[in-house]
Amino acid sequence: GFLVFVFQSEICSTKHTERVSFVFSLFSPRRTDVNSVTNWNAPLVWEGTFDPVVIDAIYKKMDPRVAVVVFAVGKYTRFLKGFLESGEKHFLIDFRVTYYIFTDNEKDVPKVELGEGRKISVVTVPSANRWQDVVLGRMKWATITIDKQIRNEADYLFMMDIDSVFHNRFGAESLSQLSAVLHRGNYKKKRTNFPYERRAKSRAYIPLDEGDYYYTAAVWGGYLEDMYKYCYKQSEEDAKNGIEAVWQEESHLNKYLLYNKPTKVLSPEYLWSDYDQIPADIKVVRISQLIKDYKKVRPNGGH
Repeated sequence: GFLVFVFQSEICSTKHTERVSFVFSLFSPRRTDVNSVTNWNAPLVWEGTFDPVVIDAIYKKMDPRVAVVVFAVGKYTRFLKGFLESGEKHFLIDFRVTYYIFTDNEKDVPKVELGEGRKISVVTVPSANRWQDVVLGRMKWATITIDKQIRNEADYLFMMDIDSVFHNRFGAESLSQLSAVLHRGNYKKKRTNFPYERRAKSRAYIPLDEGDYYYTAAVWGGYLEDMYKYCYKQSEEDAKNGIEAVWQEESHLNKYLLYNKPTKVLSPEYLWSDYDQIPADIKVVRISQLIKDYKKVRPNGGH
């Protein structure tokens, strides 16, 4: 059989907001081994649940501008070349994309051949003595830069970890008001076994009887203004005194997405890991985190 989705999308710009309803059929057989819709009726995207030609054609008519925010601080600049070169082969090909590289080592940003309508913008940030401070500073610097620059240059924004490489198509099927990726290590677990922040004193606290999915903070995205709303909120939270959440940024993101449901959920195809074997339900790995020695790349040796 064939699966048909009806959904809405908004393309935001500084001048107007366009609301468009789409009806498109997915010409691949329906996947019976995975769920392709959430319990709040948002698409749950897997290989075999969408037609790439159809969905790209729909979004290309709107010509959206996509920002990709990555942090390459300290020794993490070593991952830039692989991320950028592979992104130019697989990430939203033939769409307008700007890679915003936040770094304390601008001289280490490599020269990479980019496709038409694609560019790199370097944002200088301070060095850090702890990798935790890099993570905690991401929301602050993203908020500042959206205000100063990105808001005038993008309709969508993705936050991504730089220690990753694209392997296959990561296309327009990923675009929505708020898109979140299922964490590869937790997508088959029961809710009670999710690594949510369970300490009630933490602002990322989620009670044991609540939760939908566990999402990774290493890849997520959405409309520029929706992403800004979260980044601003979290930068304000980070400035307050309090205990660090168990998984820091990821814990806070999971709490936010619990009460602000994603309009599209992406399967773990959209962030796998070279550390893990690929199970039968993952038909294609689109982007994967690299194996690395944290003692060598993190400023405080990974502690």
